[in-house]
Amino acid sequence: MKKPILIALTLVASLLAAPAAAQAELPFRDPSLPVEQRVADLLGRLTLQEKLGLLHQSQEAIPRLGVPYHKNGTEALHGVAWSNALDDNWNQKLAKGTVFPQAVGLASTWDPELIKRVGSAVGDEARGYNATDPTLWGLQVWAPVVDPLRDPRAGRNEEGYSEDPLLTGAIATAYGKGLQGDDPFYLKTAPVLKHYLAYNNEVNRSLTSSNLTPRLKHEYYEQAFRSAISADAATGVMASYNLVNGRPNHVNSDLEEVVRSWTDKTLYNVSDAWGPHALTDLERYYDDKAEAFAAVLKSGQDSFTIDGSDKGPMVQHLTTALERGLITEADVDRSVSRALTIRFRLGHFDPDGGPYKGIGASVIDSPAHRALNRETAAKAAVLLKNSGTLPLRSPKSAAVVGPLADELYSDWYAGTMPYEVTPLDGIKERVADVTTGAGLERVALKHVESGKYVTATGTGPDANAALVDTAPTPASQWDVTDWVSDISTLRNAGNGKLLGGDWRSLDTDDDDPNGWYVSQQFSLEKQGDGTFLIRYAGFEAVEGWYALPDPYVTVTADGALALAPKAEAARFAKEVVSDGIAAAAEQARKAEVAVVVVGSHPWVHGREFHDRDDLRLGDGQKRLIEAVRKANPRTVVVLETSYPVIVDAPALLWTTHAGAETGHAVADVLFGEVNPAGRLTQTWYAGGELPSILDYDLAKTGMTYLYHEGRPQFAFGHGLSYTTFGYQGLKAQGEQVSVKVTNTGRVAGEEVVQLYTHQRQSRFDQPVKRLRGFQRIALAPGESKTVTFPLKKSDLAVWDHTRDTWVVEDAAHDVLVGSASDKIRQRTTLKVSGEKVPPRDLTKPTRAMNFDDYAGVTFADENKVRGDVVAGSDGGWISFTDAVYGAELSAGVASVAGGSIELRRGSPKGALLASVQVPATGGVYEYATVTARLKPGKGDLYVLFKGGIRLRDLTLAR
Repeated sequence: MKKPILIALTLVASLLAAPAAAQAELPFRDPSLPVEQRVADLLGRLTLQEKLGLLHQSQEAIPRLGVPYHKNGTEALHGVAWSNALDDNWNQKLAKGTVFPQAVGLASTWDPELIKRVGSAVGDEARGYNATDPTLWGLQVWAPVVDPLRDPRAGRNEEGYSEDPLLTGAIATAYGKGLQGDDPFYLKTAPVLKHYLAYNNEVNRSLTSSNLTPRLKHEYYEQAFRSAISADAATGVMASYNLVNGRPNHVNSDLEEVVRSWTDKTLYNVSDAWGPHALTDLERYYDDKAEAFAAVLKSGQDSFTIDGSDKGPMVQHLTTALERGLITEADVDRSVSRALTIRFRLGHFDPDGGPYKGIGASVIDSPAHRALNRETAAKAAVLLKNSGTLPLRSPKSAAVVGPLADELYSDWYAGTMPYEVTPLDGIKERVADVTTGAGLERVALKHVESGKYVTATGTGPDANAALVDTAPTPASQWDVTDWVSDISTLRNAGNGKLLGGDWRSLDTDDDDPNGWYVSQQFSLEKQGDGTFLIRYAGFEAVEGWYALPDPYVTVTADGALALAPKAEAARFAKEVVSDGIAAAAEQARKAEVAVVVVGSHPWVHGREFHDRDDLRLGDGQKRLIEAVRKANPRTVVVLETSYPVIVDAPALLWTTHAGAETGHAVADVLFGEVNPAGRLTQTWYAGGELPSILDYDLAKTGMTYLYHEGRPQFAFGHGLSYTTFGYQGLKAQGEQVSVKVTNTGRVAGEEVVQLYTHQRQSRFDQPVKRLRGFQRIALAPGESKTVTFPLKKSDLAVWDHTRDTWVVEDAAHDVLVGSASDKIRQRTTLKVSGEKVPPRDLTKPTRAMNFDDYAGVTFADENKVRGDVVAGSDGGWISFTDAVYGAELSAGVASVAGGSIELRRGSPKGALLASVQVPATGGVYEYATVTARLKPGKGDLYVLFKGGIRLRDLTLAR
């Protein structure tokens, strides 16, 4: 029987050999040819249907040409996390490899060289996974996130780097360069920057619009993207879910016309998951899919991240768009050529697979990557306060307590840790006598009306918690973890599972907070009579998907728990069965030192789809800190969070959820084996009322260190050391700034030297200060180094919205060098010869968006392709400062119902110069020109709105 089989196999091999040989001779497979020629050759061999298929995230193989399957979108934010091939339950295939510190922690190192090494390690592991399963693990990676962290309450804070565009751009460039590799042509992986543009909130994220003034758009929101793209550290950008000035980012023409202007390399831009569908299904921006998908393609996106691995719906919609003339085959070819260019750079069509093809699975979780992870986590840690307790000096006993003392957590964009070193583990390696406890209260929840207790009835999805026990048993006892704000999780003492809700029941079938909609979140709200209402804080009404906002726990007639409006909420008494806080304090009293490990859970009240309400640490964790500190003055608080929180302790060390080596890194810093030099990349506000998370005008809201004039809890750039540093001899000469830095302490350490400037005179409002450069340097005791920063005249340019251009003004600049934005150690003055911005000349056509100030207006889309306008309503106004204007007004306006605009001199209540009736024009995109005469003059001119009016432009001719 062997001989016939051998003959058959030989025949099959001979039949396949000829096509394979023929494919190998095709020009697109010749690495010696220019990539443009190779792309053109392959593109010319594809059918229209094949080309349309290559516009999808899941690109089917084309056997006749030897084109392999390719999938976009492996998540690689701080390690390879998961493939974006979700199943029907939104589950991913998780990687099990090196999980580095969260992105905000990576940036806290202020060390681009280190972060490039991290990016390279992640790129290696992506290649390793691809080698094991190229169908699942694609080489286009969706990282880094460079959307600036302008509000610390934003749910995706952990994914970004910093509130500062220069620091964000530098870290993104380093990480992207590492992901790509050092070959001048070939790519280890193809990184994509997220999320363009001005995203940073989860409040109905596909429906809210970010109002951006031209100055902030150019000077702040675009800058980090521009830095990384212009440095060729990324191969494209991903559109974000939100709208900007009324236009969805998934049809933002900037993707084609602006982003691509920052580099001469080919970019391959992608949509976010489901984003193209939102244009019709949520935003109602287009009437049908064909129109919407055509607009996505024409706006500069080359890949549709929709419908899992099914390209069929996309192909049908684009085919309809072609038939209707909404797009042409040339539009398709343009985007397909971009996709192919990146795939050529990944080595997909080279006979040998390119220089990175040999990287295999052995790199995943390698010893070298474990060591790098530990180094990075330690360098990312920020010593916020130190009363002298740190570093710890060989204590004989320690109490290590708190909900995170012996736990490590991963976030939504992390893989699975193959091993875990908790803070408790790290401290046990150095201290012989260690006691521990979670420091949680165990409570029973007694239904006031019936006298029965909330009881777990099983661990299945239909085992509804109910009022069963008449006296507390393990099944009716709950360990309460107060995470952040007032959001808690409740773990049943009997079965170890969390209480959760799925809108059918409240059950205990989950080990940890999980799922796209985290349903294990509750708030115990104390009432005036001492009883509690239990608010369900899990899956809420989002983007119109559910109609019951703000639900509370109630009790049905048969005693089962259910959800209902607040008016129907049941009242409960909270009985403390065992006091874990008191137990932790007693352990601390008996120990030489106490370490309290508190913080956030990455899945609870502060993650994708959930912004935080405020900056508070949970009440239970605050009481734990206070109790332990009272019991033992030698208490150190280790804070593990994905974002700023308000917390107070004399010795306070902050880290993100820093991966498998968290415990080693924390212990390395606590015991002085690593001298901390991490620095904050965000302002940690002191509390009080913060502005609306939907207000993106930093200059008006006073958000970020750039515009904040209050005293923060901890400033941008803050971080302490176990040694001290002196600064001397600051000089600003030519196009560089230099300063001498000396380690004036007794131990070696690293300092992050930070350069800021402030422009004293300007036509435009200027930030309090702006970061211009930074360097992390290592110094032995007594050692000095002269740190030099480049500072070109062009670096000091500001956006002149009066003329739509960058300008260097004639001005004096404060040059400030220090260890944090609020710790300036040396200062000098730099006089810059530049332009004097002329007065506003409104006799020339002026875009309304180029105002100088505004109130009570929003910004809107001029049409569905490009252009922004001012959308005014009753009482709203815009102003033009120091303007020259003539007597003949003509203004481009659009209005559904009509109204009027007024021109006033000097203030919104100043002398009336003209009142102009605006007719109904037929729609918000239908513009008409209105005219009026007024007395010419100069000074501040205000335009006031009455009725819903869009103002596109105006001219006040002489």
